[in-house]
Amino acid sequence: MTAGTRGRRSRQRPGPRLSPGTGGQDVVMQDPTPEGAEESRAAAAAEGGGAFCLQRVFEEVQGSSQLSAAPAEPPAVTVVAVERYLAQAPPAAPPQYWYDVTLADGARRHRCHLAPRLNGLVQRARLRAGTRLRLTRCSYRYDEKRLNRGFLCLEGLERAAGTATAAAGVPPDRHRPLQPLRGDNRHYLPLWNNEDPYGDVWVPDRPPVQVDVDVSKLTNLGHLEMTWRSRVHFHPLLVRILHKSRLRYYGKPEKKMDMPYQAYFEVADGSGMMSMVLWNSLCPEWYHSMKVGTVLLLAKYAIKTSYPFKTHPTPGDSQMKRFATIEISLNVRDPPTEISIIPEEMVKPEWGLPEVKYRFITRSELDDLPHNHSCDVIGLVTFVGRAERARKREHSEDFWLYRWAHAIDGTSDQPFILELFATSQPDVFERIHPMTYLVCTQMRVIQGLTENPSRTVYLTTSNESQIFITGWHQGQPYTKDAKVKNFIQWMKSQCEADQIKKTVIGGYYPFPRPPDSFLKYCKNNEVESVLKPIGEIGKEIEDLHYREHKRIAVQGIISAIRCISCSNAAEEAPGEELVQNDTFQSLGSSFVSKEDSVDKGKNEEVKSFLEPPSTPGEHQHQALLSKGSSVKRQTTPRFRRDAEQGGTSVSPVSSYPYFTRTVRRKLGLDEYQHGHSVQDKNGQAVSDSLQHCTDQEGVSNILETEETGRTCDSWQSDLWAQVKDKLMNYFHHSKIFPESIPCKFDYMHKDLLMHQYNLHAAVHQPIEARTDKNINEFKSANGLGYYEVTVLGINHDIAIDVAFLPLFCPDNPHLFQLEDIQNDTLLSCMSSISACQQKATSSGRLHDTFPLSDEIVKAAKELDGKHVICILDICHLGDDKVEVFLSKIYKTVEPGVLYPV
Repeated sequence: MTAGTRGRRSRQRPGPRLSPGTGGQDVVMQDPTPEGAEESRAAAAAEGGGAFCLQRVFEEVQGSSQLSAAPAEPPAVTVVAVERYLAQAPPAAPPQYWYDVTLADGARRHRCHLAPRLNGLVQRARLRAGTRLRLTRCSYRYDEKRLNRGFLCLEGLERAAGTATAAAGVPPDRHRPLQPLRGDNRHYLPLWNNEDPYGDVWVPDRPPVQVDVDVSKLTNLGHLEMTWRSRVHFHPLLVRILHKSRLRYYGKPEKKMDMPYQAYFEVADGSGMMSMVLWNSLCPEWYHSMKVGTVLLLAKYAIKTSYPFKTHPTPGDSQMKRFATIEISLNVRDPPTEISIIPEEMVKPEWGLPEVKYRFITRSELDDLPHNHSCDVIGLVTFVGRAERARKREHSEDFWLYRWAHAIDGTSDQPFILELFATSQPDVFERIHPMTYLVCTQMRVIQGLTENPSRTVYLTTSNESQIFITGWHQGQPYTKDAKVKNFIQWMKSQCEADQIKKTVIGGYYPFPRPPDSFLKYCKNNEVESVLKPIGEIGKEIEDLHYREHKRIAVQGIISAIRCISCSNAAEEAPGEELVQNDTFQSLGSSFVSKEDSVDKGKNEEVKSFLEPPSTPGEHQHQALLSKGSSVKRQTTPRFRRDAEQGGTSVSPVSSYPYFTRTVRRKLGLDEYQHGHSVQDKNGQAVSDSLQHCTDQEGVSNILETEETGRTCDSWQSDLWAQVKDKLMNYFHHSKIFPESIPCKFDYMHKDLLMHQYNLHAAVHQPIEARTDKNINEFKSANGLGYYEVTVLGINHDIAIDVAFLPLFCPDNPHLFQLEDIQNDTLLSCMSSISACQQKATSSGRLHDTFPLSDEIVKAAKELDGKHVICILDICHLGDDKVEVFLSKIYKTVEPGVLYPV
């Protein structure tokens, strides 16, 4: 039965309404508003699910003797929200997480629990807000510790066609419970990290209150430090916040705590500075309101010995005394702290509260600062990268969230290079974009990566860093700083149109570059612990979570290089919706061994979620490729599913990667890749050229075989020609995607660009709030294209195709430094030649050509047959999209001695 048939039958008749008393509080579904009811039903019918289909599924499940059912007509629904919380687990087990999914059927919304075995769908962003899916199996679970409490559990899912248009018209529940469905948790966590506040429980801002301050009843920090051991109760304190840390979530499965959060502040009065800790339930209530510069009146607080291993910010006033042995503890009980925020206009000079001071530097001063020096910076953002994640510990489900940015201040031709980790300011972090004024406080200098510090020095956030962008500067204490005022004056002298030409957003950003030698790369680790067998790359990729970035080292032999033009690359990596539409079989199965198919026994529900029925256009595409018996080498077609290969994408860079230019022109493939497509009645893109390629006998007659060795856009070694057809495993990971390519910033479409390069939101954003412009339509900021590099394993039985993306922006030559890889002859040649070609293209002397230069071939031949160490940057981009970029090549001169190329 086709998806369309199922959709038509499921719209026959809505079932009876679900009463609020059926099944407990979590199955209550609210009716849409009268004015939107008819529109919602129409939208639901158009999507194929039918209004009230969730209600019918609920009734079918509850009517089953096993409280589980597989609907005969799986309903199509929209994912409105995906929310995460701490799972129950045995003591000492690493933290794991559960997910609740809010679904909409066009009439109502309903929260369901995702079966833990399907968590990987969320962790790899295959199941996300806005996804359309069908419920193939559901169960109902009662909470045995509570009365009349239960929830629907999603056991089997299948990707459905269509877009999430109806979800915007479905009203939210009027009394949506904040408590997660399972366990004793009272709150949800942010979807992709633990440091950000998330949900309505976090109070946005508490207004200052009128308080009579009786100075005669106050104590000070210096007096507390001397007398705290002899007292149980303390006099009120009047302090100003000088520094603020990011939130720390310390929840553990065995600890039953409502809000296991903690935040550090550094507060000061006329006697000195001391740490203050905000605990547990007070964090959601007060964290947003306690800003740097805020004046607090504290009563009924506790004094405790300081935690010895906490970080300390560098005070702006080096003469200020620090009381480091004790800290102020603010908690909801024992004792219940009383907190009052004093309006700034009520603060009196005689109170003696210190002003907030900063340590701003200019870019011209940065190169001379020592490693780990603390400073503050301000600049105009010229580049901001995509949001990425780094795993905190091996095999952990906890991640750091970060992104890179460049900012200029007019004092140097070099930008500030900034590594910005999430600072518990998600509204700011997600809205950093080019042309905004960026302020970063308590940044740490990272020096000593290479002999040329001006090229590689960068700043990274600390635990006490705060970031601010345009729209958040008003009222901040730093606006009075002299260097901030100088920057504003410089900006007034600049032409905005000239600056915006230099701006770039998103894409792969290979910084910091690996060091000059592999021994430096290893740092203090044993070489054996750093090197990965090339055959384990598939497992490394399978284990990646959404936007997780990892750098790995493998031994190999550079065996082939091929140029791929940028004009083809963008269309070879289509948008997310097309990823839903492939099921055709691999043509390269002879190159896929059992090792390449990790965990083939994964549940069928995951596989069905990844494999909806293929469209007629896809069958035509498959038939076309199946005739390619004389193609240079067999490949797996694009969109190869992770479920079939155990999470290991083995798709090449293109569906037609080894057709010659003549064949491509005859087949019309270039036109297809340039996006000349029509929409069929189901909404899938069908190539005009493929629709006319019906004579498949003729297709097989015009396929051409490439000669081995050198062509105008490729090179291969003699060794590769001998072994390429005898490999046990061949991984194809040279494909790049729209998220991989930095693009020129378009201020008119900044919201779309920020959405593209941020992480997927936990809650669906209605499509009406976004533009229809496609990410592929934005101008690329890099060169003509990129290179596919084939690395053969040193045992000659496994190979992998990876990509090398030469990054050069002619409008902003300091954005991507060519000097960063000058100790790497081959990659340096690739970058330099590509930069020259791009300059020629921009001046009109070169157009659609992207040849492989003699310099590159010469550098490749010098490595022919030699063992090298390749540093690979891998990143999971969601769905089954994984990019693998070559970042560095080290040559092994003799056993145990490693030198750069």
